[in-house]
Amino acid sequence: MKNTTVIKKQDLNKQWYLVDAKGVRLGRLATYCASILIGKNKTTKTTNMVGGDALVIINAKQVDVYKDKLKKKMYYTHSTYRGGFKEVPLEEMLEKFPERVIEKAISGMLPKTKLRDEFLNNLYVYADEKHKHESQKPVKLEIKTK
Repeated sequence: MKNTTVIKKQDLNKQWYLVDAKGVRLGRLATYCASILIGKNKTTKTTNMVGGDALVIINAKQVDVYKDKLKKKMYYTHSTYRGGFKEVPLEEMLEKFPERVIEKAISGMLPKTKLRDEFLNNLYVYADEKHKHESQKPVKLEIKTK
């Protein structure tokens, strides 16, 4: 007979990882980072609590996207007022808010539960190479580009 071990919050240990988004496709980056945030790379993964690691993503401005998508992909917002519908193309979003592009892509890959916000609390995205998490000593992760 096999016994199922119940993992408690005290037993979980959170590691910090550093991911360089320079030259990496947006979708590949999002799926890889979402699986780390969820904790799929660990043997202690549970669906009822956050057991994933923390991620620091740098160089968000230099993420790679297909040229067709730069003008075709739109981000939509609505202010709930009449005529308050706005659409912004990906090209403009990458210029103004490159962090939001990566955060929205990763958020779309996470499970649609109450834990999504807690997963996103472990995500830190920066437009350039400077970040303020040197004291956590993040381990650098390489994402295969092809």
